[in-house]
Amino acid sequence: MCVAGRRWGRRQRALLWVMLLAAWEAAWGQLRYSVPEEMPKGSFVGDVAKDLGLQLPELSDRGVRVVSEGRSQYFALQGKSGHLVTAERIDREQLCRLVEKCVLRCVLIVEGEMKFYEIEVEIMDINDNDPSFQETEKELRVSETTAPGSRFPLREAQDADLGPNSLQSYELSGDEHFSLAVQAGPGGDQRPELVLAKALDREEAAFHELVLRAMDGGDPARTGTARIRVTVLDANDNAPVFSQAEYTVRVPEDLPVGSVVVSVTAKDADEGQNGQVKYSFHKISDRESELFRLDAESGKITVEDGLDFEEMSSHELEVQAHDGGELFDTTKVSIMVTDVNDNAPEISVRSALSEISEDAPTGTVVALLHVQDRDSGANGEVRCSLDGDVPFRLEKSFDDYYRVVTARELDREQVSEYNVTVRAADGGSPALQSSAVLALRVLDVNDNAPVFAEERYSARLAENNAAGALVLTVRATDADWGQNARVRYRLSEGRVRGAPLSSYVSVQAETGALYALRSLDYEQVRELRLWVRAEDGGAPALSSNVSVLLLVVDENDNAPQVLYPPPAALRAGSGSGSGSGVAWSGVELAPRWSEAGALVAKVVAVDADAGQNAWLSYELAKATEPGLFRVGLHSGEVRTARSPLARDAARHSLVVVVKDHGRPALSATATLQVVLAESVAELLAELGSAADEAAAPGEPAVSLTRWLVLAVAAVSCLFVAFLLLLLALRLRRWRRQQLLPPDSGALRGVPVSHFVGIDGVRAFLQSYSHDVSLTADSRKSQLRFSAGGSCCDTLPARPLPDEPAPLLGDDDPAGALPSDTLVPSVSSLRQFFFAIPSPLASLLFFFAFFCVLQGDICW
Repeated sequence: MCVAGRRWGRRQRALLWVMLLAAWEAAWGQLRYSVPEEMPKGSFVGDVAKDLGLQLPELSDRGVRVVSEGRSQYFALQGKSGHLVTAERIDREQLCRLVEKCVLRCVLIVEGEMKFYEIEVEIMDINDNDPSFQETEKELRVSETTAPGSRFPLREAQDADLGPNSLQSYELSGDEHFSLAVQAGPGGDQRPELVLAKALDREEAAFHELVLRAMDGGDPARTGTARIRVTVLDANDNAPVFSQAEYTVRVPEDLPVGSVVVSVTAKDADEGQNGQVKYSFHKISDRESELFRLDAESGKITVEDGLDFEEMSSHELEVQAHDGGELFDTTKVSIMVTDVNDNAPEISVRSALSEISEDAPTGTVVALLHVQDRDSGANGEVRCSLDGDVPFRLEKSFDDYYRVVTARELDREQVSEYNVTVRAADGGSPALQSSAVLALRVLDVNDNAPVFAEERYSARLAENNAAGALVLTVRATDADWGQNARVRYRLSEGRVRGAPLSSYVSVQAETGALYALRSLDYEQVRELRLWVRAEDGGAPALSSNVSVLLLVVDENDNAPQVLYPPPAALRAGSGSGSGSGVAWSGVELAPRWSEAGALVAKVVAVDADAGQNAWLSYELAKATEPGLFRVGLHSGEVRTARSPLARDAARHSLVVVVKDHGRPALSATATLQVVLAESVAELLAELGSAADEAAAPGEPAVSLTRWLVLAVAAVSCLFVAFLLLLLALRLRRWRRQQLLPPDSGALRGVPVSHFVGIDGVRAFLQSYSHDVSLTADSRKSQLRFSAGGSCCDTLPARPLPDEPAPLLGDDDPAGALPSDTLVPSVSSLRQFFFAIPSPLASLLFFFAFFCVLQGDICW
């Protein structure tokens, strides 16, 4: 009862492992269970419905069934519970002889979903076999002259179990003359040997009774015993000797019963009874004892039953030869069974369709097949094919399962029914084959849409094309006939730069010709991406789209545009012969003490074209003083090539040509006026001189000259107005002197130093401060004018160091003029100008200073 309880506990633990392993494998589309052997019929293996997520009502609706490989069905599916159970008692030692891991495979087929799941059930070994000896009683004849330490091989015990439940150890009991030694064989097996531990004496004891016990590793352990009777004989000094230490032979599996496999031969040098040799199997399994027979007298091994390579491909036997005196020799016989192509492939239709729609997508499963060949090697390699030119193909799912799927679209107008023949042939010589026929009817639909000749279209069109130019032609064909094959083309809606796509291109509905409706400009539109739809005349109509890419190719149609210096008033051609251009000009300033490489200006230009047409280069085309300035080829920077010398002119005119790399090349010119000066006064003088020279006929007026002319005109008008104002003030004062007493000639409360007199007329002045900022770009020059918070008490006694001498000479006696008619100086003139609002004061001061430098003003 205790043993039975422990066995039941082990089975319960095995079932728990089954459930855990099944939950893990179900996620991979493959179920694996394990079950102990010798379980009664109907024993639980696994909950297939739960592991696959199938509801119990669906099992019968979907046609779920279990198919086992081979001829026997070891498992069944319970429809009510969804459990996989054993269909019969399973003996692991019978199914998987000499196999360490015994796995039975079956397939769960869900016909309603055309799916299948592979199920692997591992048969777990239990300790249900006792170790056993083929000879439970053995008589051993040993000469009394045998030396101690001699060994006598014993027949090994057999245990059908594997692993820990297999044979583990031997024990010997019964006599002190003998001991037991266990040797490890080449395959890891244990070979017991009887060792003579003490010399024998026949007169003392003629027989020795021993007991050999074999034990396995089960819990509890099982044992088997054999009795050994040792008979002590007189001396026999020659043992039989085999002609070969090992015999190896290869035989085909279709070798007829009764045929001789091999003959073993041993010779004994003794004579008489001691020289007679007899043969016997020393080591052989139960199955091999059924297959082979050994003639004890001749040593011939013959076939007793049919060999099967698929069942067992090799056999290892041990043959012992012993003489009349019980001396012996042992040899090994290896019989290799070669495969013969004796099994034709087997085709099983697991599931198949009888009807299919012609618009079924490619890859639709039509049938599920299982193909198997029990042979091995080339004889077991199966090649499956379909006969004839049919729109189906075979796909291998896994192992020996194949799917028949649609290889292309079906067309009922051509073929309405198919009889698909599946043929399987192995690789034997001669090859064996089998076939199966699938009948399939095609259901009709409208399934042919227009197909374009190309997957996508692209074309290149140069800009500035003529309106209505042909771009390309798209073409589509329809495999249908009649109205369904009539194809018409149209553009898909879209917008380009806010305008409808149809205003740029159009497609001819019948021919598919694509036309450009307007002249394209690369600088505005570089590419057009559109879709053309081809639609047949079916009901409902079928259509297809194709992508069309129209690339606009750039042409050199834009001349470089100079951003700095600013453009001149007039535009002119470059005259270089490489393309038209625009003239640009500007004025730049540079100190005379500049070193070589000093940056004077930078010509900045851009080109609206792209690629090579937009690559710009700069070069100095003309210069007043060659060698003084240089221009960067790619940067456009104007730098001094050397330090300016005293003999170099103050004004320099530079003409910079900007060219692109188009064919033909287009260019633009920029004119720079560079003024070399050491001080602001010299700078203004040079600017004034440049303005006068710019007024010469035949030369275009530059921006600086225009502003100078306007400034001179404005200052002249203001100067005339100023003189009239002074005259009016003088007359008014003279009249007041005639009406008022002489002692009221000054304004009360105002110091006399706050007035300046010209011809006896006094004018009230306030002191002002101003800031002048001159830059290389005259447009950025600033003059900031601000009035002081208080009045000055006196005018400066003499002009500042940077101001010119007084306009009127100092040779007049100090008392020649009245004290209230002071001689105007540049300082007093500047104070007068600064008393005027800021914009007018700036113009007046500029004009006065300019005239003083020229020596053209006298009061």
